[in-house]
Amino acid sequence: MKDNSNGKKFEEAYNQLKELVEKLENSETDLEESLKLFEEGMQLIDFCNKKLEDAENKFKKLLRNDEGDFKLEDINT
Repeated sequence: MKDNSNGKKFEEAYNQLKELVEKLENSETDLEESLKLFEEGMQLIDFCNKKLEDAENKFKKLLRNDEGDFKLEDINT
């Protein structure tokens, strides 16, 4: 699936996803429109999952330095 993030934040994507779910549950859309909304929702889910995985990886790299303070280790090393 293509990336439609365009600098989007997790909260924005999550709110869009909630709106899509509401629309699918509460409206009478035709099959074609429902499929379009479903595909958009799947892209938003992928985006949100990626953001959550990135955040989890950063937390896993959180370490104490010699002074006892927390620091975030560069996850690209």
